[in-house]
Amino acid sequence: MTVHSYPSPPQAAEQTVWTRITAKNSLARRLDWWLLCAAVTLSVLGALLVYSATRGRTDLNNGDPQFFLLRHVLNIAIGAGLAALMVWLGHTRLRNAAPGLYVLAFALSVLVLTPLGSSINGSRSWLQLPGGFAFQPSELVKVGVILAMATLLAAPLESDLRPRPDNRTVAQALALVAAPAALIMLEPDVGQTMVLAAITLGVLLASGTGRGWIVGIAALGVGGALTVWQLGLLDEYQINRFAAFANPALDPAGVGYNTNQARIAIGSGGLTGQGLFDGSQTTGQFVPEQHTDFIFTVAGEELGFVGGGLILFLLGVVLWRGCRIAVGAPDMYGTIVAAGIVAWVAFQTFQNMGMTLGIMPVTGLPLPLLSYGGSSMFAVWIAIGLLLAIRVRSRTRM
Repeated sequence: MTVHSYPSPPQAAEQTVWTRITAKNSLARRLDWWLLCAAVTLSVLGALLVYSATRGRTDLNNGDPQFFLLRHVLNIAIGAGLAALMVWLGHTRLRNAAPGLYVLAFALSVLVLTPLGSSINGSRSWLQLPGGFAFQPSELVKVGVILAMATLLAAPLESDLRPRPDNRTVAQALALVAAPAALIMLEPDVGQTMVLAAITLGVLLASGTGRGWIVGIAALGVGGALTVWQLGLLDEYQINRFAAFANPALDPAGVGYNTNQARIAIGSGGLTGQGLFDGSQTTGQFVPEQHTDFIFTVAGEELGFVGGGLILFLLGVVLWRGCRIAVGAPDMYGTIVAAGIVAWVAFQTFQNMGMTLGIMPVTGLPLPLLSYGGSSMFAVWIAIGLLLAIRVRSRTRM
C-alpha cells in the first residue's frame, strides 16, 4: 500500500513575522510611507541644524555642545511615540476623546495667565515644568480645536447626509475656536492666533460651510485686527515687528535686526551653501533665536539653495500626502481633521519661512518638524500620527 503524505495546513502560530508584516491588510502596508519618511527626514535634518546653531552657544548650553542636540533628539523620540499612540488608538477613539482633550487644552491655556505661567521673549505663553522644561499649551490647543471642531461639524453631515453644516452648528464650531484664541491673544501670542485662524478656515472649507460664512469670517478677522491695533492691545515689541516688516529699512540695528541678519545668512549660502557646521553667520551667532524661530537660516547658509529646496520639497510631501489622506478618508470626520492639519502645517511653514525672508512679519512661530522646542515637536508629531491613523483605516488606495 502506498502511503501519500500531504503538507499540513499552515497554522497561525507558525506564520513568520515577515508574513504578518507583509500581509495584504497589515498595518505596515496601510501606513503612508511617503508621509512618514518625509517627517522622519525633516526631523533628522532639524537635529543637525539645531546642533550647528547651538554647539558654540556657551551662553545657552552651559558649556555642553550637545546639550540642545540631546534634548532635541529626545523631543523627536517622544513625538514619534505620541504619533504611534495616535495610530494605535485610531481616529475613531480619538473622536470620542475630543471633548476631554479640548477641555484640557483650554484649562492649561487659562493656567498660563495665572501666576503659574511664565514669560519668554515677551509672551506669557509657557508653563514651567520640573527639570528645566517648559510647555506651551497653545500647541496642544491646535490639536484640541481641530478634533473638537471636526467632531461637531461632521456629526450632522454623517448622520443626516446633509451637504453642509447648518448655521447653528457653524456658530458653535466658531465658538470652540474663539474661546482659546481669546486667551492666546491675552498672552499675547499673535502667531499662534493666526495659526488658529488658518486652521478654522481649513476646517470650515473641508466641511462644506457656505461661502457667506467664509467671507464673513474673513471680514471679521480683518476688522478684529484693525480693532486690536487701534485699541493698542499689542505690546510695543509686537508693534515694532510689524513696523519693521512694513519698512525693512527702519532701524536695521534694532527692530529690523532679526530679519536683516536672517536674510544675510540665507543669501550668503548661495547654491550649495558654506558647508554643514561651517556657516559664518551661524558660527558668529549673528542671527538671534537661530535654533528655534530662525532655524531655516542655518539651512540656507550652510546647505544653500539646494538644502533649503530639499526642506521645502519634504514639507511639500507632508502637505501633499495630507491632502490625499483628507480626500480618501473613511469618514467626514477624518476628512475635516486632515484638512485642519494641512491648513495648520501649510500656514505655519509659510509664516516661518516668510519671516526669515522678510516677506512676512516676525511672529515667533517655529518651523514644523525642524525647530527646537518640545511643545511644537510633540504637537506636530501628534498631527502626523492623526494623519497616519486616518490613512490606516481608509479603504481607498493613495
